[in-house]
Amino acid sequence: MPRSPRAAPPRWAFSPPPFASSVTAVNDLTTALAGSATLVAAAFALVVADRWHRRRQAHHGAWSIAMALFAVGSGALWWATATGWSSGVFRVFFTAGAVLNVSWLALGSLSLLAGERVARMGHAVLALFGAFAIGVMSVAPTRGEFFADQLPRARDHFGALPRVLAALGSGLPALVIFAGALWSIVRLARRRTPATGAAQRRVTISPRRLMMSNLLVAVGTLVLSASGSLAGRLGEERAFTVTLSVGVVILFAGFLTASARHSAQFATQHLAR
Repeated sequence: MPRSPRAAPPRWAFSPPPFASSVTAVNDLTTALAGSATLVAAAFALVVADRWHRRRQAHHGAWSIAMALFAVGSGALWWATATGWSSGVFRVFFTAGAVLNVSWLALGSLSLLAGERVARMGHAVLALFGAFAIGVMSVAPTRGEFFADQLPRARDHFGALPRVLAALGSGLPALVIFAGALWSIVRLARRRTPATGAAQRRVTISPRRLMMSNLLVAVGTLVLSASGSLAGRLGEERAFTVTLSVGVVILFAGFLTASARHSAQFATQHLAR
């Protein structure tokens, strides 16, 4: 007796629904962007740290610390997009990105404008602030549940003190960065050098390059803070990865602008030997 043909299994048994594959592709893209931002930030941190090692200038030291913190924060984001968010990962992400990072960016800009003495004082203040902030963030209690695929928000999980530290570590330094960029533009428009006398004696950089460096650092900081406006269109994790990738590149362009003349002088001296 001939066998009756077996009914073909439904199509969905062989392949996932279209929306599932699109969600997977989006998650993979977010993870790839976070990973690239981490690697780029780490590479830039090494380049700037090498310039600080060779020249011992305060702005290079502050910016190398800032780029290292970028690498730590974006690395935590990379880990979270690949494995899921947790309390520990969010602590690292929040501490490096929201609390500590912008302060060192501001110190780099301030060092260019005000000189080494102000930079040393700022370095001591930020070292104390960083030690206190890391201690607080290590033991700060969390509340609420962490969802693996959802970017946490500080107000949902932390109390008042961690959020105050973030406001002090990001809000005020951002104002310093923007004020420094505005100061540079106004001083250059009046045909005056943006740097004070003490900074001029230590940092031999043209006024135009000094203005461009501070302006690029301000634009990079603004791009990094724009993740909130992009979150509605791209999703919060993707917004952070996109702004991290773009913002880090703009910041590094500002660092290179401040160092371009030094690089030319170093190369000339090296070839003349």
